[in-house]
Amino acid sequence: MTLAVKLRETYLAERPNAAARALESLSGEALRREIEGVSAIALTAAMEYLNTSRALAVFRILDEPTKVGVLEHASRRLALLLLSEQKESDRQQLLDSLAPGVQDDLTRLLGFEENTAGRLMDRPLDAMRGGMTVEQALTEVRESGFTRLRGFYVVDETNRLTGKVDMQALALASRDQLLNEIMVAPEGVVEMTAKRQEIVDQLERFRVDSIPVVDVEGRLMGVVRYQSLFEAIENVASADMQKMVGVSADERALSSAGFSVRKRLPWLHINLLTAFLAASVVALFESLIAQFTALAVLLPVVAGQSGNAGSQALAVTIRGLALREIGTRDWRAVLTKEVKVGLVDGAALAVTCGLGVFVWSQSMGLALVIGVAMVLSMVAAGISGAVVPMALTRLGQDPATASSIILTTVTDVAGFFSFLGTAALLSGML
Repeated sequence: MTLAVKLRETYLAERPNAAARALESLSGEALRREIEGVSAIALTAAMEYLNTSRALAVFRILDEPTKVGVLEHASRRLALLLLSEQKESDRQQLLDSLAPGVQDDLTRLLGFEENTAGRLMDRPLDAMRGGMTVEQALTEVRESGFTRLRGFYVVDETNRLTGKVDMQALALASRDQLLNEIMVAPEGVVEMTAKRQEIVDQLERFRVDSIPVVDVEGRLMGVVRYQSLFEAIENVASADMQKMVGVSADERALSSAGFSVRKRLPWLHINLLTAFLAASVVALFESLIAQFTALAVLLPVVAGQSGNAGSQALAVTIRGLALREIGTRDWRAVLTKEVKVGLVDGAALAVTCGLGVFVWSQSMGLALVIGVAMVLSMVAAGISGAVVPMALTRLGQDPATASSIILTTVTDVAGFFSFLGTAALLSGML
């Protein structure tokens, strides 16, 4: 091993966070040169701090023995992330090369659904048994390599969960005391198949920073820490952002063009159908638009404002549903609020827009038409932004997937119809 490689290994192992930031600034051949010859143990320490795309990029350029070493030393979270992004044949080849214990563990965890406790859990400090003394426990903690440990879980001789010991209680206890004497009952326990929402409920209910994960017989299997759960929630939120605009949650910035086309094109066709629906509303007033061409100029103004207002209401409602601030039973309260907001915003915009149109066209009738249409379309946008995600949730559908498409259709149709319909009623003033 050369001195340069030894220095890089030391930096990666002792300053993994800073090393990760340095690796994230490199790409291509420069990245390959920096990690060439580095041991899997040192590399894994820094990879734990890398963002998802760069961790995968580093993993892709490693040779197979180093990949196996990284998987054997990585946390469950990182190992599952790296394996889940591999082709089926490559994944199985890597699994077959792992030590039997690690292979069985990762194979079992890969069978769990996304965002379940089995996929989110980390390795516990599992050597702690109730019959150990405080001095023995402190020795285990020092040798474990865990940092920022606030507490650990205690098991019996059959590895069944029996309690939890806080580090403060451990530090204040006498060296000869048994863990059984200072432990407390664990607050919140979930099984490996528990969904993310159940884990969130437990964390909120008991105000703890971790939740133990057990199997059906109560044996301690892992720990879901707040950080792991936060990362999972963050990933779900970013996926929801993609789904709201008709992009698959599986698509990444560096996904192949063919993959992106396959995932996006169906939604674009659906959008095209809804656009034709909005266009059909305009076609109903074709003769009116031909008579008063200024209406065609102002159509995008009404549709654009109602679309923005609907998106605001939609984002707030979906966030409230995701964070459980509201439920479908609260639809009346949410709807009432959005109607009030639509009326006030619509009235304010009607005055501003009406004045602008009057200055531009010198037509009081046209200014009145767009003012009335603005109020009506803003109210319709608020209603759709509140009702659509709640209705989809009530029907058991993901509101992030289809809400934006339905909302766009409603706001376009409502905007066009309110504007052109009002113009038709007040055509004598135009």
